[in-house]
Amino acid sequence: MKFNYIDLFCGAGGLSLGFDNAGFENIFSLDIEDSFCRTYRKNFPKHNLIEKDIKKLSKEEISKIVGNKKVNVVIGGPPCQGFSIAGNIGRKFINDPRNNLFKEFVRIVEIVRPEYFIMENVARLYTHNNGKTREDIISRFNKIGYNVICKILNSADYGVPQIRKRVIFIGSSKTQNLLFPEKNIDSYVAVKSAINDLPGLKSGDKSNIPNHNAMDHSEQMLAKMSFVSDGGNRYKIPEAIRPKSGDIRKYIRYDSSKPSITITGDMRKVFHYSQNRALTVRELARLQSFPDSFIFDGTSISQQQQVGNSVPPLMAEAIADVVKIMINNK
Repeated sequence: MKFNYIDLFCGAGGLSLGFDNAGFENIFSLDIEDSFCRTYRKNFPKHNLIEKDIKKLSKEEISKIVGNKKVNVVIGGPPCQGFSIAGNIGRKFINDPRNNLFKEFVRIVEIVRPEYFIMENVARLYTHNNGKTREDIISRFNKIGYNVICKILNSADYGVPQIRKRVIFIGSSKTQNLLFPEKNIDSYVAVKSAINDLPGLKSGDKSNIPNHNAMDHSEQMLAKMSFVSDGGNRYKIPEAIRPKSGDIRKYIRYDSSKPSITITGDMRKVFHYSQNRALTVRELARLQSFPDSFIFDGTSISQQQQVGNSVPPLMAEAIADVVKIMINNK
């Protein structure tokens, strides 16, 4: 029996790829960013992608697309800006106007009434505002008839060569017996084993491999980073030219023997463990567990954002597998 899903805020398609690989079928996906949608269409030509503002997706339009299908699961990661370190003092997360996109996710779930939903976001949401933000979110789903559990998962536990901790909400309208995927590997996958077979490049070099083109760095940046060895940081740079402030994630090299640090939309000052340059989009995509057949469209900056914003497909597949178990054991 085939199960189906709807992917909201689908981005480039990390969650979709994981659920496809687990045997699910797409009903429709939605995103508003043009370059993200171009990448999604390129890699999922048979999916029904809606490129529009989710707030303009009407109940009637949804009903027409879904038809008489029973929706097994709605998945997605709505952007939530209203839980910054200084945010939400004196008001609930739910009532913060910056979180309208989260409320749109709830609205779609209430309309289609899936058996399950999976909602993903940054790990700090779990403890934000002494846990009240998490409680606000769960309460909103409880009000529309869903039991919810929430946990922080680490992508490295599912074979992704990256330490990426994300908060996952799993909800069901059918059961209180909800599951999270267990760790499915014995040892973590290191950066070197994930990308070492790709051709070496110098700053500014191009290659025939899709998305494997090196950023063109300034001579000043290259000179600074030449002092930093495998796994090292800015403190290897002579003090006279060492950057004195800024993000601690900058001016470091990947540790070839460990999983990657968390991939974000801007990794320009995190360098290859042995080559004097930042990683290419293809290398970053491998650290997110995307296959080489998955091609990213748009500008190089947009491609990095697409990779950095994605849910690692291997992690998504592990989640999809437990959704199948819960549906079969309902």
